[in-house]
Amino acid sequence: MRTKGNKISIIGAGFVGSTTAFALMTSGLASEIVIVDINKDKAEGEAMDLSHGASFVKPIDITSGEYSDTKDSDIVIITAGISLKPGETRLNCIANNFKVFQSIIPEVVKYSPDSILVIVSNPVDILTYIAYKLSGFPSNRVIGSGTVLDTSRLKYLLSQRFEVDARNIHTYIMGEHGDSEIATWSLTSIAGMNIDEYCTISTKTCNYDMKSPIHNDVKRAGYKVLEKKGATYYAVALAVKRIVEAILSNENSILTVSSLLKGEYGIEDVYMGVPTILGREGAKKILQVNLNEDENNQLVESAKVLKAIIEESKV
Repeated sequence: MRTKGNKISIIGAGFVGSTTAFALMTSGLASEIVIVDINKDKAEGEAMDLSHGASFVKPIDITSGEYSDTKDSDIVIITAGISLKPGETRLNCIANNFKVFQSIIPEVVKYSPDSILVIVSNPVDILTYIAYKLSGFPSNRVIGSGTVLDTSRLKYLLSQRFEVDARNIHTYIMGEHGDSEIATWSLTSIAGMNIDEYCTISTKTCNYDMKSPIHNDVKRAGYKVLEKKGATYYAVALAVKRIVEAILSNENSILTVSSLLKGEYGIEDVYMGVPTILGREGAKKILQVNLNEDENNQLVESAKVLKAIIEESKV
């Protein structure tokens, strides 16, 4: 029987899964990490490689194993899935990953019925909805990585433009983690001033001609990294670590995780990235922030995109 601590299991030992394990290991958030992958040698190799750094971090037990080894996990992070192949549609990708999740989720539920599921596999909003349906868990215990990374990308780009610390920029990317996501310019602030006010005291200009390219750069960021190096994983892992930290530390932090909307913003029965208070029980509360009319309409359209995909996928 394990000593009292935080047990985290990661399903999937690919780039994102292994890098997430590394980020969690160095954070000191977990006392135990279990890595599970269909490629058992890969999972074992990652666990061994990480374990060899044990003397440089807080005490932690990192192993690979079967689903039975994930028993009593506090959080189960799912990064496994089949990536979109050239010439393949998103619907094909969802259909393939639906089958993958049909094999994963029941096993996770069987061994960790009280866990919180954090879905990272793409398309994350659709797969989080699928995980919610397959698990039978309450919606607060099934969340996706949503637009947490996209929001960080926006903060980074604005920090570069205005030469201020990204941590002092407050803004959100909301909606689908994908092409229909929206930038909430009406809520964007620096030093307590909205973005337009801040422009009046900075040496930079801030208008639609500036905002639109930055938003587009956020949406294209993942594709650009893929073109350059073939995969994105460092920033994703840090985003997942931040989500886990907010949950395990019961921070009541607000992050744009993919949460199930139940009427907020006029949207029903769809998972998407929205500001959500995170604590030990998972998604404690979805915040209905004051978007302007255009942003709210864009968010509704983003939800329609996701609902159409779900309906067409017949999942």
